Amino acid sequence: MKTRLTMSVLVLAVTMLGGPGCEPGSGTEEPRIVGKSLAALKVAAGCDDVLAALKDQELEEMNRLLDQNLEYALQMISGGGYGCWMAEADAGYGGGGPRAGAPSAGTNQGGGAKSYSQTNTQVAGVDEADFIKNDGNFIYVVADGAFQVIDAWPAAGMHRISAFPIEGTPKRTYVHAGKALVYSALGPVASGNGGGYGPWGYYGGGEYGGQECTYGYDCEFTGDGQILKVTLLDLADPAEPKLLRETTFSGSYLNSRRIGDVVHTVAVFPEVSVPGLTYWPKEMEEYWYWCGGDKKAMPTELEIKTWFALMREKNTQIIQNASIAQFLPGIKDVRHLGGGQTIVEEGLLEDCHNFYLSQENDGAAFLSLVSVDMTDLEGVGVTTVVGKPGAVYASFDALYVAVRHYPDGVEGGWYWDDSDGINEATTVHKFGLADGIETSYKGSGAVKGRILNQFSMDEMDGVLRIATTMGRVPSPGVYSTVATLAEKNGELVVAGMVDHIAPEEDIRSVRFNGDLGFVVTFKKTDPLFVLDLSDPADPKIKGELKIPGFSTYMHVMDKGHILAIGYDAEDHGDFAYFLGIQLQVFDVTVLEEPKVMHKVTIGTRGSTSDAATDHLAFNFFPDNHMLAIPMTVCSSSAGGGSYGTEMTFSGLMVYKVTLEAGFEYQGGVPHLPIKKFEGDNEYGSQCSNWWTRSNSLVKRSVFMDDWVFSIAMDQIKAAPLADLEHPAATVSLDLP
Repeated sequence: MKTRLTMSVLVLAVTMLGGPGCEPGSGTEEPRIVGKSLAALKVAAGCDDVLAALKDQELEEMNRLLDQNLEYALQMISGGGYGCWMAEADAGYGGGGPRAGAPSAGTNQGGGAKSYSQTNTQVAGVDEADFIKNDGNFIYVVADGAFQVIDAWPAAGMHRISAFPIEGTPKRTYVHAGKALVYSALGPVASGNGGGYGPWGYYGGGEYGGQECTYGYDCEFTGDGQILKVTLLDLADPAEPKLLRETTFSGSYLNSRRIGDVVHTVAVFPEVSVPGLTYWPKEMEEYWYWCGGDKKAMPTELEIKTWFALMREKNTQIIQNASIAQFLPGIKDVRHLGGGQTIVEEGLLEDCHNFYLSQENDGAAFLSLVSVDMTDLEGVGVTTVVGKPGAVYASFDALYVAVRHYPDGVEGGWYWDDSDGINEATTVHKFGLADGIETSYKGSGAVKGRILNQFSMDEMDGVLRIATTMGRVPSPGVYSTVATLAEKNGELVVAGMVDHIAPEEDIRSVRFNGDLGFVVTFKKTDPLFVLDLSDPADPKIKGELKIPGFSTYMHVMDKGHILAIGYDAEDHGDFAYFLGIQLQVFDVTVLEEPKVMHKVTIGTRGSTSDAATDHLAFNFFPDNHMLAIPMTVCSSSAGGGSYGTEMTFSGLMVYKVTLEAGFEYQGGVPHLPIKKFEGDNEYGSQCSNWWTRSNSLVKRSVFMDDWVFSIAMDQIKAAPLADLEHPAATVSLDLP
C-alpha cells in the first residue's frame, strides 16, 4: 500500500489575493490592514489562487532585494570611484551584507527498577523529544552518530548492548511501544533567497536556521538550520535494532511532541524561492575586490542600471512561469518492509485543498506540522503554513505555534493602531490534534508583547493562557501581560487580560497549573506574581512576593508549592548583578500571601546549570523526593560583577527536597576534577557563563530506585544515592 502523504497548507505570510486590477505590476495596491484581524486566515479557492499569492510574494521580495543591491552598487561608484569596493562594503554593510546580496546557489512491569524517572515534560502525558530516554531497564541515548542502547539495570553492571548508526548527526529521540524514532541533521538546509558568494564573502542566505534554544530571552526559536531526517527503528530486540522507516525533509527540526502512538513534528523550511533567480549581475563580479583611483575602471551608472533592469526582467519571467511545485517543501519517505522489500515515495504538495491566506507579510518560510504513527508505517500527515517559526506548546488536543513580530518586519500592516504604541506582537496559530495523524487548523490570534518560551503558554478547557513582555530591561516603559485566548469563528480572540504587570521589569519565567498562573519578573528583585485564571474573562493577580534574584524555571510540586531554579542577585541601585544558582520552594497555598519556604544558593557568579534554561535537564523525582541538577560550581568571586576564579565542582548534584526540611544536599557525581583557575588553562572557560547561556558539562540525569545516572555527552555514570562521589559504573558514549 502506498504511503499516504496527507497534506494541507496554511499560507500565513503572503499578500492578500488580488481581484481585478491587483495583478503584479498593475500599479494598484491592496489597502493597508490595521488591527488584530491581521492574524486571521482566509480560505483560498484552489491552486490558482494560492499560486498567484505565492508569485506576488516572490515578485515583491525579488524587487525589494534588487532595489537594495542596486542602491548599494550605485553608492560604490559615487564619489569619483575612489576607495576600495570591498573595504567600503565591509565598513558600511557589516554583518554579512544583504540577505540576498549574491548570485543564487543551488513503574516497571518487567525485571527492571521498581520506579524510575522519565523526561520532564511541560504537560503530563505529552512527551517531548530528548537525546536520552529511559524505561527502567534501558537508557536509550543518541550520541557519536548512533542510537545507543545501554542496559542500565542492575545499575552496577551498566553496559552498552547495541549501537545503531544513524545517518547525519542524531540529536534527539522518542522511545515508545517497542519503537524508537530518531531525529538527525544531514547538513545545512539550502538557502532560500540567496546563499553563495557576493561582495561580502560567503553567507548562507535566508532568515532562519542555525539557532536552537529553549529559553528565548535573547534568542529566537528558528530551528537548527539542518536538513531533517527521521529514522524509525524496531526495538523488539534492543540488542539488535532494525530499520523500519526513513523520512527526509527539505527543511529543519523546530520542535515536536508525542501523544500516545503519534508523533507531531514541527519542521521549518527555507523561504520561498524559485530556482534560477539572480541578485547580482555577472558583469559586476570582476569589480567585487576592486581598489584604486582609476574611475574609468568602474562601470558607469547607466551600465549598472541596465544590468539590473535586464536581471529584473529575467527574474520576473522566471517567477511568472513557475509551477506551484517549485514553491513547496519536499519529502522523501522510505519504508523497509522486510524480506528485502523497500518502498520509496518522494514528492511535493500539489493538492491545494484547505489552503489559507492571511495579510501578514513578514517572510515566506514554510512551517510544517508532520504527524506519524510510530506503530503504523502507512501514513504521514502534513499541515504546512507559510510563515515564521516560533515557540511550540501542545496539550492533548491542540498544538500552538507562537511567533514574534515587530513593525518593521510586517509590511502588510500592523496589529494595532499606531497611536497604541505597541511595537512588539506575538501571533498564535492553533492546530487541532485528532486521535490519529490528521491535524486541522483551528484559528489564529495576536497579543501584544513577546513570549519567553513554551512555558509562557498553557491551555485549559480549550482556552489558551499566554504571558508576554513589552520591551526589555533596562529600557523604560517595560511591562508584562497575561491574556486568555478563546477560539471563536476561526480566530483566537482575547477573552480577558491582566495588563501592565511589573512596570520596568521583564518576564524571566512562567508556569501555569490548572486555574493558577505564576509569573516571575526581574530588574533588581524577583517578584513572583500569583494569578487566578479560573474565569478566563476576568483573570486577576491575587498575590505578589518580592525577593532577591530571579527564577528561570518553575516546577509544580503540588497544588500549593512550586520548586524553582534561577539565579541569586546583588542589588546595585539602578541594576543588579546575577550571582550563583538559586533553588527555592515557594508556598502558594494562600494565593494572596505567597512566601519562600526554603532557599539555597550554589556557587558564585559564573556557576551554571543546563537546568536553568532547559527544563529537560531538571529532574525532580517525587517517589523519593530527590532533585538532580547538572552543575558547574564556581567560587572565589571578588564581587562587583566579577566571575568566580575557582571551579569547585563539575557534575551532577543531588538534593533531597521536602516541604518540612527543605534542601538537603546528598552529594554529587563528579565528572571533572576540582582545579583552581590559573590563567588560560583547560578550565578557563568553565566559570565565565552568562545567565541565559547555560553550559554545564553534565546535561541530564535519570533516577532508578536508589540509584542516579549522570549523563554528559561523552559518558554515563551510575552511582548509588548512598555514595554519589564514587560511581559504580561508567559507560563511554564514544564508540570504538
